[in-house]
Amino acid sequence: MAAAGGEELDSDDGSEELVLTPLQLIRSLEQAWLNEKFAPELLESKPEIIECVVEQLDHMEANLKRAKKGDLKVSVHRMEIERIRYVLSSYLRCRLVKIEKFFPHVLEKEKSRAKGEPSILSPEEFAFAKEYMANTETYLKNVALKHMPPNLQKVALLKSVPKPNLDSFVFLRVLKRQENILVEPETDEQREYTIDLEEGSQHLIRYKTIAPLVASGAVQLI
Repeated sequence: MAAAGGEELDSDDGSEELVLTPLQLIRSLEQAWLNEKFAPELLESKPEIIECVVEQLDHMEANLKRAKKGDLKVSVHRMEIERIRYVLSSYLRCRLVKIEKFFPHVLEKEKSRAKGEPSILSPEEFAFAKEYMANTETYLKNVALKHMPPNLQKVALLKSVPKPNLDSFVFLRVLKRQENILVEPETDEQREYTIDLEEGSQHLIRYKTIAPLVASGAVQLI
């Protein structure tokens, strides 16, 4: 995948490249940001988008340096650059917060990932998560566990750290029409039922029900 200015994004199979305009690239970043912001779990990493956005920002900065001083367009473009930087930093910060909050579950999910399945962590995030887990284990051992009886000096972080709440409800906007989406009952008296999601419609629904649609880009969390 390539954006104007020479940025390239590989497709999933690595055999082709898709062309994105700078506007489409920024929209892809904003979609990833909103989904990450409102999803209860850590979503798939988007390193190609991040890399292309950084290159696009550098390209925009270079254009500003060549612009005439006093040109009103300079102020407008400067504001847009700062807006994009905010979205990018907010997206990355949101992911780091989730990694810190759910680190044992994130690492376990990455460890059990099937071959060919997209990673939820970038290489940098994976290194951060492993270091965070090691530091947490060291801290617990030095501060508390070494003072406890030998049979209590181990802690299972997978059991001790809460999992993401996939049963929480989220707002979404449908980008592509979906049919026969199975919805779990809210009470014992209810039964499972299916719904159709019309393009452009908005819904409040359990995250677990539509998680695959978020991953595929069929819906946008809002």
